[in-house]
Amino acid sequence: MDTSATTTTRPLAAMSIDVEDWFQVENLKSAIARDTWDSRDLRVERNTDRMLELMGERKIKGTCFILGWVAEKCPALVRRITEQGHEIASHGYGHDLIYSLTHEQFAQDIDRSKKLIEDLSGKRVTGYRAPSFSITDWAIDILKDKGFEYDSSAFPTVAHDRYGKLEGMDAGHPITEIRPGFYEVCVSVLKLGKKGVPWAGGGYFRLFPYPLFRWGVKRILNSGTPYVFYIHPWEIDPGQPKIDGLKRSHRFRHYNNLHRCDARYAALLRHFEWTSMRELLDRHKPRASGSAAA
Repeated sequence: MDTSATTTTRPLAAMSIDVEDWFQVENLKSAIARDTWDSRDLRVERNTDRMLELMGERKIKGTCFILGWVAEKCPALVRRITEQGHEIASHGYGHDLIYSLTHEQFAQDIDRSKKLIEDLSGKRVTGYRAPSFSITDWAIDILKDKGFEYDSSAFPTVAHDRYGKLEGMDAGHPITEIRPGFYEVCVSVLKLGKKGVPWAGGGYFRLFPYPLFRWGVKRILNSGTPYVFYIHPWEIDPGQPKIDGLKRSHRFRHYNNLHRCDARYAALLRHFEWTSMRELLDRHKPRASGSAAA
């Protein structure tokens, strides 16, 4: 598939939120059983509302990849996101790593989430992001068959213990038509050959000093490449419960700099111009003419 740049206009930056709650995170999975979710402190609604407030102050429209389980528990939140003009997309239903599921289980998971979110929002859902970026090649055909038009899960970066892998991804070509009419919109990295240093948000946004992170975003955009940022509502919530019994690395990944993230997020919204994943894809996706994505 052709992946060259389609436009000489200024590259766009997409703001995306993976709408899940603190107890659904892979780093806490060893200490929080799935059958206890219903009894946990549900904090996703207030945290997402805070992020929507910050975006609203600057009239920013982004994309919310909503977990189906959250949509089921917080239907009014899905409606508020929709009413405020943000793109509605799917994060699956149960936050299971794709490669831990059979093909049939994965198809059921995304089908359940898509129908639920579409019913609540009244909008067609065309975008998907895998839990913990656990995308696999076999999942793409199932996504396309279920009516999705793009995935944003590939991280063309150095090895990570949870990320999935798609063949042919290249940090220099972050948007690729991997099936006819179906696109992969990679999560952003600072390019190092065909791979790169993660620079898209999440734990990396909390780990690096903000001036350094901002510099990296500017460098990506100044190279003529579109930028994709992601964040979770629990990352701006230092008051969330603290869980014992975690591996040291998992504890660090989850809790590092939570107390700084709200202010950093507000600063990031101020310092760049943001749009949705759909708008970024429509602007930068490969064209039939033979030019390709930035």
